[in-house]
Amino acid sequence: MNNPLVFIERSPIHGRGLFATTDLATGAMIGIYEGPVVKEDGMYVLWVEDTPGGKWTGYDGRNELRFMNHSDQPNAELDGLDCYALTDIQAGTEITIDYGWNDA
Repeated sequence: MNNPLVFIERSPIHGRGLFATTDLATGAMIGIYEGPVVKEDGMYVLWVEDTPGGKWTGYDGRNELRFMNHSDQPNAELDGLDCYALTDIQAGTEITIDYGWNDA
């Protein structure tokens, strides 16, 4: 874990969270969600749809990005395993994504 753009800290949302080390502009790449492919769900497993309407692959997060918490008004998003800023994010701000719970 050595992404200079982020750090892990206690989160007011849940447990620990991912925070910006520096100001991040809208569209900035924050990092890549890294981890081995798994077949079972777990605490840090990210499910990625391989193709629209296709099969899903689980990745068991092993780097800092596994600490991203959910928000209904996220400031970041995942494109596959790549994470980008949806808005300008100030240093010290928690980086959040929409887990997609309401998309079903």
